[in-house]
Parts: sequence; structure tokens; C-alpha cells
Amino acid sequence: MPDAPNELPSLPLQRARFLTLGKSFYSEVTPAPLSKSYRILLNEPLAKSLLIPDSLISSEKAIAELTGDRISATQTPVATVYSGHQFGVWAGQLGDGRAMLLGELRDNDGLQQEIQLKGAGETPYSRRADGRAVLRSSIREYLCSEAMHGLGIHTTRALHLSGSKQYAMREQPETTAIVTRVAPSFIRFGHFEHFYYQGRIDELKQLTDFVLQQYYPHCLSEENPYAELLGEVAIRTARLVAQWQASGFMHGVLNTDNMSVLGLTLDYGPFGFMEAFNHDHICNHSDHQGRYSYRNQPAIGQWNVFAFGQTLVPLINSVETTEQALDNYKSAFEQHWQQLCCAKFGLETVQENDANLFNEFFQLMQDHRADFTLSFRTLSHLKIEKTADDDELFALFSGAQALPDWLQRYRERCQRENRNDSERNAAMLAANPKYILRNYLAQIAIEKAQQDDFSEIDRLHRILQQPFAEQPESEIYASLPPDWAGDLCVSCSS
Repeated sequence: MPDAPNELPSLPLQRARFLTLGKSFYSEVTPAPLSKSYRILLNEPLAKSLLIPDSLISSEKAIAELTGDRISATQTPVATVYSGHQFGVWAGQLGDGRAMLLGELRDNDGLQQEIQLKGAGETPYSRRADGRAVLRSSIREYLCSEAMHGLGIHTTRALHLSGSKQYAMREQPETTAIVTRVAPSFIRFGHFEHFYYQGRIDELKQLTDFVLQQYYPHCLSEENPYAELLGEVAIRTARLVAQWQASGFMHGVLNTDNMSVLGLTLDYGPFGFMEAFNHDHICNHSDHQGRYSYRNQPAIGQWNVFAFGQTLVPLINSVETTEQALDNYKSAFEQHWQQLCCAKFGLETVQENDANLFNEFFQLMQDHRADFTLSFRTLSHLKIEKTADDDELFALFSGAQALPDWLQRYRERCQRENRNDSERNAAMLAANPKYILRNYLAQIAIEKAQQDDFSEIDRLHRILQQPFAEQPESEIYASLPPDWAGDLCVSCSS
């Protein structure tokens, strides 16, 4: 039924371009609204960038549309099918088990952005699960995707978070929620694996051509567009993983079905930001072998790109050309990691032995379990001449006898740059965040939300939008984690 003249218009959702691929690639679904759902948080800056009028976004109608309670006649919600390798083992068909693509909105740059619900009920790919997302994991995804955006790391975004007193059974009964997610595309490596491993090469080509036309059109003019696509995906993925490493972020479940073909951070499950530094830290309680540890992320990113590359061999039509495209990963990672390290250490040029200087600092953090974020943030205040800032750094590296020698060599290295203290400090402070989403901060917000107090979610969201700013009124959020935080663990269950 059309809207009455005095009724607000619907969100300007357009039919998703993904649907042009045909029904081999998705199943039409109907969202199952949560019982008596309510808004917890709206990402107002993102809503504005999607050109949603203030008068509409604050309305009950918009809330209904952003949670799947109301589907307009122009919408066709779908769940997409994909397969994948999970923990290095072929898992076969997977698919959007609790995600539904609603449509697309055009942002203020003229780009189409997909709008997806997570937690809106069962789909044909739910595999005997309920298709719901619990409040706990939904809060973590909302906050972390926006924290990553604040850090300048490519990611899906979170537009809206709604909750309900409706329960879902996990290790224990938990209240449920729906996250409304935004990305140019949610296409994963697993979408390509699905058709490749079934020998459905025509559909594989159709999907690949779609991705080329919609997201990599510049590749179409190359001699071998499919090889060019693979090379670009390898570079984007390598740069993304380098960004993760430089921020101390650990994804936790780097399965091929969680890898974006656009190089976005996708699917926030048992993630974590490094605190007391440990190369072998595992943020996922379910990762018993440590496959997705901090140290392993770069190699796993490469493994996943190789898995993606395998699917394109029939289209590239040359193993040698495929391997050449895959070589982009290693060189891109090394180059971007070096650039990021130079920025974190305040260096404009690359000189001999810089890598050794960087590695020695990481080893000092390893030996003394120094806090990753605070170590670099404190180093960002260091002056060429010794000041009280040295004492703050020494406090983080308790008993580090090798630190004075490292600091002397670091200062000598900084003196070989054309930067004074204030210029170097400003550049480092812009590269080393003060605020990250520490597990204990998320846990406090979750526990308050479970008591219907959502103020801490909103406060964290605002702080994490500007992670490099001093924000003196929020100083406590940059503190070392309390002792009880060491007992927190996160698993895949959500």
C-alpha cells in the first residue's frame, strides 16, 4: 500500500546489484523481526553520509526498516550462498546463515553501499541454527567495526543496533539483537570457492565478471582482467593485514569465507586488540592450534589469497600467470608494513638497519609484555633530549635493562631525519592511537547493556571515532586493563 500523503517516505533503498546475478547465487528470504525490538544505537555520521534525512532516520518507520520489521514493495531481501575453508579445512557449502541483504543506498560520494541485517532470523543456509545474533556479540561488532573505521582501517560499517528481550540459546540463554551493516559489497572469497569446487565454471565466470564490472572496472582494459583482479585483491588483502598488525588487531577467524574480495575487515567475531604484547597471542578461545594468532596473520592472509587464486585458474587460463599475480601479496605486505612502521616510529626515510631497530622494539615489548598501544603512544611523546617521558616509557617496560641502549640508538636514528621534536611527535601521535576497543571496555559496555543501560556503548562509540585525539576527559579509557580483564576469553559462539 502506498504511503499516505502525510506519512514519511521509506528509506531510499534500491534493489541490490547482486540480485542481477540470478538465483543460483542467493535465496530470497523474509526477515523474522525480533519481539518488541528497540533502538540501542544509531550511527548518525554514517546515516548522514548515506543521505538519510534527519527527520526520517529518527522515525519509528526508519527503525522498522533498518531492523527488517518493515519491508517495502521495492525490496527483495536475500541471503547469499558461498562455501569456504574453515581453520584450513574445506567446509563445503556455508552461506549467509544469519545475514540478509536488504538493498543499497547511495552515499554522499555517489557510491552504492549494500545494507545488510545480521541476526534477523533463519535462512536456507543457517545449518540448523536459529539465524539470531546475541546482544553481546552484536555490541562487539558494532563498536569494533566503527573503531576500525576510526583507525583508518578498511572495514564494513555499522549503521544501526537494535535489541530485544527475545532470547536465543547459546552456552546459556541470551538476549538478541540485530546489527545493520554497511559495505560496498559483502562478497567473500568463499563465493568464488563455492562455484569453483562444484565445477560450475560458467557461474564462476559470471560472478567474477560482475566483480570486475562493479568494483574493479579499471582491470577490464588489461590483457588478462582475471589475473589483474587477482593481483589487486592480493595487494588489498596484504595492505589490510599489514594495517591489522600495525594496530595490534587480531581477527580471530580468518577463514576464507570471512575474507572480503574488496579488502575489507569482515565479520567481527572473537577479535581482539593486543594488550600485553605476545607474538603468539590467540584471541579466539576456539582456536586451539593457534592458527589465527597475531604472528600467523600475515601468512594466513597469504594462504587465503592463494585459495582465492586457485578459483580463478580456469579463468586466468595459466598457472604461471596466476602465480605471478599471487606474488603481489608478499611484496605488498612487506612494503606496506615498512611504511606503517616508519610512521609509527616517526621516520620519514628508510635507512639501513631500520628493520632491526623496529624488530628490537617489538622484542622488548615481547620480553616485558609491554602494552602494545601504550608503548607506541608513549614513544610518540619522546624528545631527542631525555625528559620525564622516558620515565613513562620505562614504567611500561619494567626491568628492561636493554631499553636505554635501544633508546640511545633510536634517538641517534631520529637525528638523521629533517624533523624536529614537535614535527616528529605530531606525526607519531597521528599514527599511534591512544584509544582502542580493549576487551574489558567492551565487556563493561555489554554488562551495562544487559541491564538496559546503553550509555556506555554510546560513550565508547564517540571515543573510538577519534582514537588519535587526546580527549583528556576520557583519559581513563586509555589506561592499562585491570587485573580481572586477564580472565576474559572470546569464542566463535554468538
